[in-house]
Amino acid sequence: MIKNPSLRNLVLIWLGWAIVMGAFQRWVGMRVEPKRPDHVLFWTATETAAGSQRDKAYLSDPFLNEHVSWDSEFYLSVAAVGYDDPAVRAIPSNFKSGLGPYCTAGTDSDCHSLSYAFFPIYPMATRLVALPLRLLGLTPIARSTLAAVIVSMLGALGAMIALYSMTRASLGEEGGVRAGFYLLIFPSGFFLAQVYTEGLTIGLTFGALAFLLARRWGWAALLAALAVWTRPGLAILVLPMAIVWWADRPWRDGLKSALTRGLAAFAPAIAYGAWASTRLAQEFFLVEKLFFGRKLLAVGPSLAMWGEALQSFLKGGTPTAFYFGLEFAALALAVAACVLLLRERFELAAFGLAMIVFALTSNSAQGMVRYVLPVAPIFWVLARWGRRPAFDRLWSLLSILLMGMEAMLFTFDFWVA
Repeated sequence: MIKNPSLRNLVLIWLGWAIVMGAFQRWVGMRVEPKRPDHVLFWTATETAAGSQRDKAYLSDPFLNEHVSWDSEFYLSVAAVGYDDPAVRAIPSNFKSGLGPYCTAGTDSDCHSLSYAFFPIYPMATRLVALPLRLLGLTPIARSTLAAVIVSMLGALGAMIALYSMTRASLGEEGGVRAGFYLLIFPSGFFLAQVYTEGLTIGLTFGALAFLLARRWGWAALLAALAVWTRPGLAILVLPMAIVWWADRPWRDGLKSALTRGLAAFAPAIAYGAWASTRLAQEFFLVEKLFFGRKLLAVGPSLAMWGEALQSFLKGGTPTAFYFGLEFAALALAVAACVLLLRERFELAAFGLAMIVFALTSNSAQGMVRYVLPVAPIFWVLARWGRRPAFDRLWSLLSILLMGMEAMLFTFDFWVA
């Protein structure tokens, strides 16, 4: 039994949310029939027709299918088979975007599975959770899907508890609970209940930050390293950890203390360096470059793309305008929250701003409403504003309606982020 009433409330809210999300996405599939395809972006129409998923085994299994779409294919493949799964698309080194050719992973030479673009911790956790689920008699894909959803939802619970831990000294017990609740109902918070890495990523990231603020260096270093092996951009966790290390002046307690804490502070960089020396990294960079087109700090091309996105938004009245309106709103909220928290929690604000810059300059003008989820100041500032009952009710209403719409679109494999 959980004695702390605030933690007990967090767990009950999380449990209710998990049940509601599962039920809602099932009910949507029973009641709504969207008009296909989805024309929200220039490339989405060819990926969202009625039969677009038929040749993708991991996206076609009926079990919990409403929680599976887009990148879910790769996480499930790695969890069930491994990186060189012949059932997943793969490309040779001479691949040209839009032209091909494709190849068969594990069979053809010079063949690189698209799964290499995705980091190993989430699939590994899924595989571990799937082991006892063998008793349920599910197919391998269904078993991996259920395990992945469980991992995502448990990660969401960890993120809620971490937010509560970080904010309660400033916002009080109710404020800490409110911060966790606002995470769950954020417009892109539905990703925390899907076969996507967000739940585990946010849980590890917020956990590392919570332990950092509590000066629990060992746990902060461990969770930060695991976060890096879940998503590469989280190597930026080295920034808040280095800031705290410097602010604490650990050398005043002796050389040993300074070196030990310094090693912990640079754990994200060390974890990234360890990964970068493996074959996984070589494959990752090749697939990202040839197929997904992602780049690090591609400032010029990214600004041009976001300029085009702004023009699409200003036209108004179209699905594309709405999509980019939500993207820009998420970006504006994230930046504002970081600026407002700069004086109180400089390390968190600096981390949030760095994550925003990283996402903005990745050579792709999309996904900000999802990429801002690791920006903890968003939920800190919202929870502070939520002290006012009017704001609390109105933000909850707006956020839940938007999240419901986004979850519905995801359920039907339409593009959301």
